Amino acid sequence: MTSTILEISPCTPLPERQTVEFALSGLACAACAARVERQLNRLPGVEATVNFAAECAHVRFNPGATGVEQLIDTVKKTGFTATVSTYATRDAEKARQAATRKEETRRFLVAALLTLPLIAQMPFMLTGETHHDILPRWLQFLLATPVQFWIGWRFYRGGFSALRGGTGNMDVLVALGTSMAWGYSAVVTLAGLHQYHVYYEASASVITLVLLGKLLESRAKARTAAAIESLARLQPQTAFVERAGELVETPVAELIPGDIFVVRAGEAVPVDGEVLGGDSHISEAMLTGEAMPVAKEAGDKVYAATLNGNGLLRCRATGVGAHTLLAGIIRLVGEAQGSKANVQRLADRVAAVFVPAVVGIAALTFFAWWIFAGDFTAALVNAVAVLVIACPCALGLATPTALMVGTGRGARRGILIRNAQALELAERIETLAVDKTGTLTTGTPAVTGVFSTRAGTSEADVLTLAARLEQASTHPLAAAILAAARARDLEIPPLAGEAQTVPGGGVYGTLDGDEIHVGSPSWLESLACALPAVPPQLAGQSLVAVAAQHEILGLIGIADPLRTSSRQAVSRLTSLGVEVVMLTGDNPGTAAAIAREAGIVRFEAGVLPGGKAAAIEALKASGKRVGMAGDGINDAPALAAADVSFAMGAGSDIAMQAADITLMRNDLSGVAEAIALSRATLAKIRQNLFWAFLYNVLGIPAAALGFLNPVVAGAAMALSSVSVVSNSLLLRLPKN
Repeated sequence: MTSTILEISPCTPLPERQTVEFALSGLACAACAARVERQLNRLPGVEATVNFAAECAHVRFNPGATGVEQLIDTVKKTGFTATVSTYATRDAEKARQAATRKEETRRFLVAALLTLPLIAQMPFMLTGETHHDILPRWLQFLLATPVQFWIGWRFYRGGFSALRGGTGNMDVLVALGTSMAWGYSAVVTLAGLHQYHVYYEASASVITLVLLGKLLESRAKARTAAAIESLARLQPQTAFVERAGELVETPVAELIPGDIFVVRAGEAVPVDGEVLGGDSHISEAMLTGEAMPVAKEAGDKVYAATLNGNGLLRCRATGVGAHTLLAGIIRLVGEAQGSKANVQRLADRVAAVFVPAVVGIAALTFFAWWIFAGDFTAALVNAVAVLVIACPCALGLATPTALMVGTGRGARRGILIRNAQALELAERIETLAVDKTGTLTTGTPAVTGVFSTRAGTSEADVLTLAARLEQASTHPLAAAILAAARARDLEIPPLAGEAQTVPGGGVYGTLDGDEIHVGSPSWLESLACALPAVPPQLAGQSLVAVAAQHEILGLIGIADPLRTSSRQAVSRLTSLGVEVVMLTGDNPGTAAAIAREAGIVRFEAGVLPGGKAAAIEALKASGKRVGMAGDGINDAPALAAADVSFAMGAGSDIAMQAADITLMRNDLSGVAEAIALSRATLAKIRQNLFWAFLYNVLGIPAAALGFLNPVVAGAAMALSSVSVVSNSLLLRLPKN
């Protein structure tokens, strides 16, 4: 099976509103992301979405009202930093994140070394003689203080920035909780109050565990983008370019459109281009998901990062840098990963009021235990536990991590999802309307059968006569006849005389002394040729009759054949509970034959382009969620009318612009795969949100009632974020 890849034009004019992506640093939790997003959206003409998992912001703005510098300043005023992220700066941003993770690892190791002695004495506390310290209190003070104020300074800095911006975040909770535990212990130590407990191990352990959780979370988040980053890594760094008649190894970043480059056997294509010479097969699986290599020869297009086979290709660069298909995919998927699903809105609303609510609950816990239970120590410990366990990170990671993994997996399979809303809608599709030509079928006429009507004349004779005469025609049916004759290795002598074309009828000429007519049966009938009965095997197909001396020699059946994968795709869609309805402008006979072959029960024939959109509206009026898959300009109105639309990869630009999901290969099975992927992704999002909410719903009351030690609460908080990200990563498994 061959695949056709969509084109992402670098010359498409920019809309009035522009889009910019920022790489953000300093985000501690979902509340931080929500604050940045809120501040950006307050600017005139700005629509911003902040992705906490990817640590980036996608901003659409009106250049006449707001500039990029103003956007960066707004982020800075909220306590964070923003830099414009482009294809060229992506590697630098990855390097910065890697350096940050390395520094965080170093800090964690130092914190762990200082904290371990404090934790080592905890088993002895279980004996009940907790006032007998194993380590001298002055040593505990010296071990815990650097953890609190050097290692933990990031929490004070982040918390201060949040409070200055008028909100709270995870840093506020951690800084407040650990400061209470350390401050109480320091007062007891410095005042020599040996009858009271100290909680240095609690403050140091919480900071160390939170750092461990953030470190694991950061590494797991990096893995969520692995699908797209692995695509980018496939593009070679250098190319062999013709310079003054010689091949010079040149950095890919220096190539410009028009450069001539050579791709040797086994090498990856450096940039998008057009083949000038040579022939080979190229594996485009990393773009389309199609395993079969695609034949390439002069005039064909090649794409950056695809893998050449055994041949050598000489190509002209047509798309470089940010204008390659690969860069376009990364850009489109990045925008999809930065969008928000409707199910995330509840989590965002909760995160916005979460920190103030938790501080209030902690204060209530402290005073309730102190006043009603008369136990100041228990009041302090339980209040700290409430502050520590209540981290909104899991809520903030629930949706974006699943979206990043799901859309990344889709991109590796040739499925480009525009945004989270499209993913949500695809999950709920009940009816899928499909175009016939180019969607269910190959879109190219082909000979499906030859029938001889005169004794002594073989099917090969009929096809040979037709092919000899059709050499003079440029009609698509003529091309199908010639292709069929060549496929059967029939000898087709050059046309000696002239052939005359009759518009709407066919062609005629003289071959070997006989007058030959090849054309539509109705045309030949008008020439007094007696038409034979149409054999059953050619019913429902376009027919070409072949006549010699006004006697019909045979009939050739031509049809737009069904794609080999269409029947299986329809079967899978049906198994997913999706009814497939075919809409076509063809006659009822042809439509019925294709529908029967594809396994489609319901179809509408003779539907004009405007009628397809009306048919979609009629399906929606029945109360069903309707999807549409098509590839042509005439499908654009229907694609726009559908609840969620799928554009086939070989389709027109206007069809792709109207579609919510683009399939990079002309294969309806991609629609079934997209629907299955959307269902799996949304299932993970719901699972993540359920566990994130459940964690807080159960954890906060348990801490307030005294059932959780601050150290245990810190471990549980770290585990919650890591578990949510890990659950999202399960989407990478084939069964999901």
